[in-house]
Amino acid sequence: MIGMMPAIVYAQAEEPRAPDGRRYLSQPLVSEIYTADPSAHVWNGKIYIYPSHDIDGPAAEDDLGGHFEMRDYRILSMDRIGGKVTVHPVALDVKQVPWAEKQMWAPDAAHRNGTYYLYFPAKDRQGAFRIGVATSKSPVGPFKANPQPIKGSFSIDPSVFTDDDGKSYMYFGGIWGGQLQRNTTGNYDPNGSKTDLEAPEKPALTPKVARLDGTMMEFAETPRDALIVDEAGKPLLGGDTDRRFFEAAWMHKYKGKYYLSYSTGDTHYLVYAIGDSPYGPFTYKGRVLEPVQGWTTHHSIVEKDGRWWLFYADSQLSGQTRLRNVKVTELFYNADGTIRTIDPFVK
Repeated sequence: MIGMMPAIVYAQAEEPRAPDGRRYLSQPLVSEIYTADPSAHVWNGKIYIYPSHDIDGPAAEDDLGGHFEMRDYRILSMDRIGGKVTVHPVALDVKQVPWAEKQMWAPDAAHRNGTYYLYFPAKDRQGAFRIGVATSKSPVGPFKANPQPIKGSFSIDPSVFTDDDGKSYMYFGGIWGGQLQRNTTGNYDPNGSKTDLEAPEKPALTPKVARLDGTMMEFAETPRDALIVDEAGKPLLGGDTDRRFFEAAWMHKYKGKYYLSYSTGDTHYLVYAIGDSPYGPFTYKGRVLEPVQGWTTHHSIVEKDGRWWLFYADSQLSGQTRLRNVKVTELFYNADGTIRTIDPFVK
């Protein structure tokens, strides 16, 4: 018809999909840097995320994680889930840590009496992972590192949980590249097993737990095993790779129970166990998250405004194991306190 404008057809943006065609449950929180291993906290009504900062380094990929060459930390923050995410400047660089040489892996943070504490693993100049602490008056840094690592610390993945009574506990450890199997005697053995105890019929290695002292910068006690058991009360075995601990311990509390969640590593699950004490024992209950795109899976669980959230990461943006991106999705409990398993892909 005369005077009728032609129809305008707008191209629809193609929905991101995994290489196998599956749709992602959630999208990366940020794309300007690569992030992983997100430890999320809510302070003063705002969400702060303490992730690893992945970089594209030259190291070849290997079973001990040599290709994870992270060297600094960048903190993320947002007012609400789904809101704008701010990427803050460098909070701490390995060059600012007197005792550390390389590989600033998955961190966590805590807050007490106006001071923020950043806990981080790094390799010392002997190639052994230790756990350091740095402080700031701001949740986003910059942080100043203590000149020495925490006395008696070893391995990786520090996670600090503060209970209702104000006591704080650090959970830490990881096998394979995390070196837990090389610290079984109290001293680091550089020639120890590459993987685990190499005893599939014996109890598996577990995360370590130690209460922090009043300074929040040292252990108040010798670290002990956070024992993970089956429904019959027997320790999970080293060969039970679908359930045994690999790395990425995280503690949260729900309705008076202590939930220890962790990664099974080479089988790529996030799973959880429940106990009546921050020390355990913890009874295995099931999976939190099915395998994501990419090799590693490392997470945190946090409550905000009466809803629970799972922060995790995958390799959607890069397709490379070493270059990951942080995501978040809602987490739900069943009436009996168990967690509903999350599929990171939409069917």
